[in-house]
Amino acid sequence: MRLFAASLATETNTFAPLPIDRAAFERFGPGEHPKTPGLCSAPIIAAREAAAAFGHTLVEGSTFWAHPAGLVGRAAYLAMRDEILAQLRAALPVDVALFGLHGAMVADGFDDCEGDLLARAREIAGPKCVIGAELDPHSHLSDLMVRSADLIVAFKEFPHTDFLARARDLARLCLAKAEGKIRPVPAVFDMRSIGGFMTSREPGRGFVDRLLAMEGKDGVLSISPIHGFQAADVYDCGSKMLVYADADPGKAAALAERLGREVLAWGRAGVPKHFKTEAAIEEALSMPGQPIVLADRWDNPGGGVAGDSTFLVQALLKHPDVPSAVGALWDAQAVGFCLAAGAGATLPLRFGGKANFQSGTPVDAIVTVRATTNDLVIPFEQSRVSLGAAAAVTINGHLDVVLASGRAQTFSPAVFTELGIDLAAKKIVVVKSSNHFHAAFAPIAAGVLYVDCGGPYPPDPANIPYRKIRRPIAPLDPDPLPV
Repeated sequence: MRLFAASLATETNTFAPLPIDRAAFERFGPGEHPKTPGLCSAPIIAAREAAAAFGHTLVEGSTFWAHPAGLVGRAAYLAMRDEILAQLRAALPVDVALFGLHGAMVADGFDDCEGDLLARAREIAGPKCVIGAELDPHSHLSDLMVRSADLIVAFKEFPHTDFLARARDLARLCLAKAEGKIRPVPAVFDMRSIGGFMTSREPGRGFVDRLLAMEGKDGVLSISPIHGFQAADVYDCGSKMLVYADADPGKAAALAERLGREVLAWGRAGVPKHFKTEAAIEEALSMPGQPIVLADRWDNPGGGVAGDSTFLVQALLKHPDVPSAVGALWDAQAVGFCLAAGAGATLPLRFGGKANFQSGTPVDAIVTVRATTNDLVIPFEQSRVSLGAAAAVTINGHLDVVLASGRAQTFSPAVFTELGIDLAAKKIVVVKSSNHFHAAFAPIAAGVLYVDCGGPYPPDPANIPYRKIRRPIAPLDPDPLPV
């Protein structure tokens, strides 16, 4: 068979003042994708594996990925979309086309970039081509996406530790359909809710384990909980349950509704308690052992915001007796000063609090540059993530702060350890991440707390000024879903 694979992905916070153009996308040309997958490009690796195992011919299109930010420029989106579509057209005839997407990409004038791309791919490839797409669960699943693709598979884990495993599921199912072995039919249950859950804790952990056990049995082909991405004002924002059954639409619909209502019944149990800034520090100091990891969830670059808020830094400066570390803050200018000064230098430095008024006030301090690097590269599951040039600075001998020129979540302790910071010597370690840090930090942490510093990511969907979202929907409206 003849396969095509490409990727176009980012996660768009439509409320973030961080517009991006094509230069923001890490670009690899056709056939130049690395041997290891990125978060949204794993279908290319899965297609390579399938081609090698079964003797298929694979044509690789371009791979575009940008770290989450604000709106994508219209010209940038159109150019990248059309490049991939031209590659697909040139590859025809194609039996299977696999796309690594995100599901929450929004461009100027295009609220559903993934639906637009898949619909155009369908027009080009024709009705007999099997089209598959992998999504991040923090996506906006649209009717256009589901109509245009034969199969859509989302990661199940949050943190997203399974993007390669789910890409392999997608490739396997698409090949099976192309060979006539299965007839997948989709059902979507709209939960009419803005929410989500973590799989690093119950009840999400046990729920996903059950979903994995159900797939491949009794005609159930695939189950994808779509959490939604609340920081986007688009029609399809919110939680949905997507199920594919083998030639049985009734089974797919019944299972999607049953599972969706089960998640709704949890209420807020799917996410942990969130502490305010000072309360989080007090709670951490009361806990035995170290380090206690504090997740600064609402200044998480993975949510499309800057990652330069200073609230926890300012708070920890008031505790000079507490050995602590914070990272990674986005401040390319401050990194440049540190690189110029060099390791061991002491200098006055202003950092953080620059991108938005919700980032807090900049920190002004006398710092010692503890270490620098021209490229801080850290692991995230099978992928490698660059935070660009970076520096670690020490303030008052007790607080270490990692500053980075690139924006990315603190996926790994390597953010600190690559710059010589011993996390075992710290009572408190602050990470700029929603939950993707958890898999790598849990083995070394004495405890994990989640912190609500008040922004800049919109923490409470009830107070987000949505204009386009479909109504009714919880928590904006009471009882939006009939019993």
